[in-house]
Amino acid sequence: MAKVLVLNASYEPLNITSWQRAVVLLIKGKAEQVEHNGKMVYNNFPLPTVIRLRHYVVTPYKEIPLTRRNILHRDGHSCQYCGYTGDELTLDHVIPKSRGGGETWENIVTACVRCNVKKGNRTPKEANMPLRQTPRRPISSLYFEVTKHVRTGTHQEWRKYVIGA
Repeated sequence: MAKVLVLNASYEPLNITSWQRAVVLLIKGKAEQVEHNGKMVYNNFPLPTVIRLRHYVVTPYKEIPLTRRNILHRDGHSCQYCGYTGDELTLDHVIPKSRGGGETWENIVTACVRCNVKKGNRTPKEANMPLRQTPRRPISSLYFEVTKHVRTGTHQEWRKYVIGA
């Protein structure tokens, strides 16, 4: 069903919730509507797509696990050397493990099999294969969830509330 982006009082993304929960927060006065899609829940009550809490909520930092799935999502399911987007994607260590490269967000990227073999045991600079974007640790786990909706075109209005989406 319809999802709603919940912003903290500071306009930073906080959560994604159901439209029903968002409507309850609006009715109780705990949030205000920031964006809507033009559809109506009730007469003169548009269906929200983005709401903002009226009071700031402190949230603890949550570490995002370094997994194949998360790396593929961060890199947009595309080879970071040639841009290939298909089923034949592997993970590549920017600085090879044999040369001291670690298992970190900043050292692992998605690569097609062809580019991974071509690069071999070299750095991108040595192989003359520049990266399309610098690998980095994702900002938050919510970032992953929001970018999925933005990339599929479901909620383009969320883009302005997420850095790098």
